Parts: sequence; structure tokens; C-alpha cells
Amino acid sequence: MALLSLRTAGTLLASVGASHFVAPGLYESITAPAFPTDTRSWIYRNGATELALGLALRNNNRTLRGVGLAGLLGYTAWLGSNLAKHR
Repeated sequence: MALLSLRTAGTLLASVGASHFVAPGLYESITAPAFPTDTRSWIYRNGATELALGLALRNNNRTLRGVGLAGLLGYTAWLGSNLAKHR
């Protein structure tokens, strides 16, 4: 059995994504190393991406969940590459 179901993971990810809009200051120190210029704008962009991916993972449609999972893998790799690029 998986530690988290995709629906639970989607709920958590969507919640984190929404929190980027409610309290963007919480993400300044996390976002700045990967996005040193225009950090606040990237906080909102990342929040929107996480919200969309989380909602896709929560969806009852298996195809949309699969797209959400693939998107999450790609998004994670992209964030990691940005962090490595700006070190």
C-alpha cells in the first residue's frame, strides 16, 4: 500500500499551492535560491502550478491523474534544475 494515495497527495499539493497566494512571504527563502530574480512572481507561478497539479491528482479521471503525476515529475525535475543552475 502506498504511503499516500494520489488523492491525498493531490489535496496536500493543492493546499500548498493555494497557500502561495495567501501567505507568499512564507516561500521567499525557499524560492529565492532557485529564482533569484523576480522571486515574488515565481512564488505565484509555482503556487498556480502546484494548485493545478494537485487538482489533477485529486481528479477521478485516471487519464487526468496520470497527466498530473507526469506533470509533477516534470515540475520537480525543473525546480531541481533551476536550483542547481543558480547555485
